[in-house]
Amino acid sequence: QVQLVESGGGSVQAGGSLRLSCAASAYSVSWNCMAWFRQAPGKEREGVASIYAGSGSTSYADFVKGRFTISGDNDKNTVYLDMNVLKPEDTAIYYCAAPRSGVCSTLRRANFDYWGQGTQVTVSS
Repeated sequence: QVQLVESGGGSVQAGGSLRLSCAASAYSVSWNCMAWFRQAPGKEREGVASIYAGSGSTSYADFVKGRFTISGDNDKNTVYLDMNVLKPEDTAIYYCAAPRSGVCSTLRRANFDYWGQGTQVTVSS
């Protein structure tokens, strides 16, 4: 049974940084797609970034380019999201996700089958 467990959320001031982690079990991050999504109160869940950790191939939503970095550790079977220059509008619950097919496609919620429980990120101005 695939399990994704996020950690690392918290509260920071604008301009600060956080690192989120997603530990996967029964799903190899080395050659399969992994992604981060987020959902703010009253808004739809939106894709943030995706990665094939084995190749290092990444993709980012425009609103995080240059500020967030997705990476993976194959030995730990874990994916990370380093978030810098955080803004109040980054406040959301952040979710780790993976597709059953293992293939990255458009960062839409419907394309991903496995989800973590989410971790709260709060950025104050």
